[in-house]
Amino acid sequence: MSTSHSPPASSLRSILHHDLPASLVVFLIAIPLSLGIAAASGAPLIAGLVAAVVGGVVAGALGGSPLQVSGPAAGLTVVVAGLVGQFGWAATAGITCAAGVVQILLGVTRIGRLALSLSPAVVHGMLAGIGVTIAVQQLHVVLGGQAQSSLIANLAALPGRLVAHHPHSVLVGVLTVAILLVWPRLPKVNVVPAPLVAVVAVTGLAAVSMPDVTRVNLPDQPLQELILPAIPDGTPGQIIAAVLTVALVASVESLLSAVAVDKLHNGKRSNLDRELIGQGAANAVSGALGGMPVTGVIVRSSTNVTAGAKSRASAIMHGLWIAAFVLAAGSMLELIPMAALAGVLLVTGLRLVQLAHIRTLRRHDELLVYVVTGAGVAVLGLAEGVLIGLVLAIARVLYRLSRATVTVTEQDDGWWTVQIRGTLVFLGVSSLIRTLRSIPTGARVRVDLSVNHLDHAAYEAIEDWRRGHLARGGSVELNRMAFRAALRSTPTRRLLPWQPQVIAAPDQRASMLDGIRAFEASADDIRPMLARLAADGQRPTQLFITCADSRIVPNLITSTGPGDQFCVRNIGNLVPPNGSDSNSVDAAIEFAVEVLGVKSIVVCGHSHCGAAAAALGAKAPAGTGLQNWLRHLEPSVRRAVAIPDIVDPATGVKLSPADKLSVANVGVQLSNLRSFACVRKAEAEGRLELIGLWFDIGAAAARLVLDREPYLVRADEELATAGRRTVR
Repeated sequence: MSTSHSPPASSLRSILHHDLPASLVVFLIAIPLSLGIAAASGAPLIAGLVAAVVGGVVAGALGGSPLQVSGPAAGLTVVVAGLVGQFGWAATAGITCAAGVVQILLGVTRIGRLALSLSPAVVHGMLAGIGVTIAVQQLHVVLGGQAQSSLIANLAALPGRLVAHHPHSVLVGVLTVAILLVWPRLPKVNVVPAPLVAVVAVTGLAAVSMPDVTRVNLPDQPLQELILPAIPDGTPGQIIAAVLTVALVASVESLLSAVAVDKLHNGKRSNLDRELIGQGAANAVSGALGGMPVTGVIVRSSTNVTAGAKSRASAIMHGLWIAAFVLAAGSMLELIPMAALAGVLLVTGLRLVQLAHIRTLRRHDELLVYVVTGAGVAVLGLAEGVLIGLVLAIARVLYRLSRATVTVTEQDDGWWTVQIRGTLVFLGVSSLIRTLRSIPTGARVRVDLSVNHLDHAAYEAIEDWRRGHLARGGSVELNRMAFRAALRSTPTRRLLPWQPQVIAAPDQRASMLDGIRAFEASADDIRPMLARLAADGQRPTQLFITCADSRIVPNLITSTGPGDQFCVRNIGNLVPPNGSDSNSVDAAIEFAVEVLGVKSIVVCGHSHCGAAAAALGAKAPAGTGLQNWLRHLEPSVRRAVAIPDIVDPATGVKLSPADKLSVANVGVQLSNLRSFACVRKAEAEGRLELIGLWFDIGAAAARLVLDREPYLVRADEELATAGRRTVR
């Protein structure tokens, strides 16, 4: 491995091929957005450009979201306008600088990761609301007018704008949209981003034949308009409130944007704590230079991803382009029609409303949260819409936790039957007790308890009633599922049916039938979801290749549900190279990549692997078939011998030889995956990600596998994320 600090040739090629064109596209969009936000906030126009430059360079270099682009954001327009009116611009710049310091402190205290707790329905709904708002706003610009301050105002003014439209602006906008839609479908030429082609083409056309269209307007002498920060003139309480308001709103908007951007690509995930530090540094620098507050901006970030950016180099270069062109070539930028930029934003906004997200959320019964969040963001604003979406998501969780049906019927044989279904927690205890007390004293009662979760309060309520009923001369029979449910102190306990205290019967067949009967009794809860999956067909996002070991539960490890995962299991989680006559594995890989279009393939090894132990001679395999299969482990054995000892990153303990072989085997199987032409093609086109995973059964810990030392890294570390795409 090279010790040089210069970037590898492949990285340089990626920057030139992907990040450089993307940075130009984002740069073209950032200029008018920055100027417009500055004007709407009552700030000097140059302050918006300063924030765009600093956001691109400083936040791009120091932040934790590599594809997020930062700059002045519309979400802070009202806040900044209020501060300018109260304190003046110089003091507002000082407040921005202080808010940046607060953000750095928030990042150091690691509060940013809380944003990962957001429901995907809320995040996608936020994107959709922003997309609709952008599309409607920019439609006014395409028609030759000015966008209004809100979605409702834009919709109300749209009929009048359609009547009084500017024909040249409409032509520019329509041509821009047409190029954006057609260009990616053309073979070979689509390596050049469509937005860049569209803007350059219509700018040339407008320069020749449309002198009356509205164009980008820049300050004549930008540096002379800089206003350096000053200490606000106000009470300490007013100043502290202003600083905290800017810091918190900017932080929330940046974190929400970072989480949303992660949903748009399959590359490196965001380190939200580092992102807060980067945003804080950018605000401190921007305020010190007289610039506006900086946040992560979803419009520029989504455009950055759509244009093909692969690293933070795009965001940094976009900031440098703004600085260079504003200072040296502002007149060239002033040739661009505003309708062309509006056309780019119009398509970008509409693409944030993705039908794939809607279908997925509908299957998981989260569509209502998505729609309410999107509508709230579009009508009320970013913070208000997200808050409403979060409240609704939490309310739905509480409703599901309290939803249980309790029915009491008298049978012909004199027995009373109590059927309890759903989720039984303390919220439903009062209704449960009322129903149980309706049973006559001294009656013989059977309790059919088939719930997917039973908390301690509900268990105590049933047990107290049972004791009281017995004391008054009655009899109570609890089915065996009652004991199973009583032991489910957490939702994951239902994944542990092998525990002897849950199923005491020694007959394994009887235990299996008990489990099937338990599923049938509680199938009402999941039947609607499975019915939708049956109707829509399977659309898994990942192919998960793992060992047939009975201790490995793929859906538990990856936190996935029905329909999310296409799984292949065999002894040793092996992927024999293409052409090895392993037809079953070959067919599964080709079907997953070419037919199902999975976004990632995970090869998961594990500790205490019997196949690894057998390959090392610790346990001789029984049978010719098993011996032949385990011959595919021989390259992994050679790989394990060639690499140094492997240490668990969390405990510092050196792995045993069998576990070391299991880790090395994951890397070999990832290489074998690339022997398939469909895998190589999909990975080269950026449609597929290969991930190496190793699961420590005893520690219940997942580690990512790298192709270099330290070989194993924790999944929650930044290094793990950085190594995901480099496994070989």
